[in-house]
Amino acid sequence: MYDGTTRPSAALPAPTPRARHLRGAALALATALTTTVLAGCGDGTRDSAEERPAQATAEGFPVTIDNCGVTTTYEEPPSRAVTIHQHPAELMLALGLEDRMIGTAFPDSAVLPEHQEAYEAIPELAEKEPSFESILEAEPDFVYGGYGSAFAEDAGRSRDAFADAGIDTHLNREYCGEGEVSMEDAYDEIRTLGTIFGVQERAEEVVADLEHRISETTGAVEEAPKVPVFVYDSGDKSAFTAGGQGLGTEIIHLAGGRNVFADLDEVFGDVSWEQVIARKPEVIALYDYRGAGSVAEKKEVLLSQPALADVPAVKNERFVVLPLTATLVGVRPPHAVEDLARGLHPERFR
Repeated sequence: MYDGTTRPSAALPAPTPRARHLRGAALALATALTTTVLAGCGDGTRDSAEERPAQATAEGFPVTIDNCGVTTTYEEPPSRAVTIHQHPAELMLALGLEDRMIGTAFPDSAVLPEHQEAYEAIPELAEKEPSFESILEAEPDFVYGGYGSAFAEDAGRSRDAFADAGIDTHLNREYCGEGEVSMEDAYDEIRTLGTIFGVQERAEEVVADLEHRISETTGAVEEAPKVPVFVYDSGDKSAFTAGGQGLGTEIIHLAGGRNVFADLDEVFGDVSWEQVIARKPEVIALYDYRGAGSVAEKKEVLLSQPALADVPAVKNERFVVLPLTATLVGVRPPHAVEDLARGLHPERFR
C-alpha cells in the first residue's frame, strides 16, 4: 500500500531557481497586463487564459478555505494548477478544469476512460512526487496534493515553503487526520474544489451524479445478506489491509458487504494471517496500483499459502479487483461501490 512515505531523492532547491520563479511570475503578470491593454484597442481577440470562465468572471471572490489547519484566501480562481497524485487530478478533470491544469504527477492506475484524453494532454512532471524545484519551474499558483507526502517537509515540499514562494496549496481532506473518513468527505472535497475554482454549479452536478450512482447500487443490493470481505493490499508475512477509519469500510458496506477488519482503528494496518483465517472472509478485495505487485502476483500469494486453503474466499477464488484510486476521497468511490457490489451480489445485477 502506498502510505504516503515515499520521498524523491532531490534536495532542496538553491535560491536561484526560486528567484527565477519569482521573476517568471512577475513577467507573467506584466505580460497579462500588456495583453489586456492591447486587447482593448485591437481586434478583440484574447489569449487562452482570458477565455477561462472563472478568470473572466471572478464572481463570488474572494473566498476563504480552511484546509487541514491551513487557512487560504483566494482573491480569484487559480489558473495554473499542479496536482500531485492521481485522485486530485481526476477530481479536477471531473469539474472541467483541464484548462487550469499545467502539470500532474504520480499516477497510481489507469485513468477513468472519460478523462483519459484530457489527462494525457497535461504534462506529467514526475512518475512519483516531483521535487520542489521542478514544481516551481512549472510556475503554478496552486498545488493540490492527494497524500500527505505531497507536502513532505523532509523533501522540501512543505506547505509553508510553497506559501513563501507565493503558491497556494490544498491537501485532500483524507490526510487531515480528523477521524473516520466517509463518502460525505468525498462530496465535500468536490464542493470545496468547486468553490476554490468558482465552479460550484458544476461541483453540485458531479456530486448529484455520484449520489445517483450510489443510490442505484444500494437499491440493487438492498436487504441482501452482508458478505464478509477482506481487503488485501499487500504483504506476505502479514497482511496489509483496510481498517475502520478509511473510506474502504464504507465502500464495502454500501456494496452489501462487511469489512472483517472494520474494528481495526486505522485507515490501513497489518494483521496476521491467523486473524484472516479466523474471520473467514467470503470475498477478497484486491487493491490494485503501481509499485505493489500485479493482481496476478497478489492472487498467487493468497492461493499458495496452505494455511489459507480453507478460507472461503481463497477456496472459492472469489476476488474483486479495485483500483486503489477508487477507494480514496475523490470522484471514484461510487464506481468502487458498484464494482464491488457486482462481485459480492452478482445475482442482483443480471
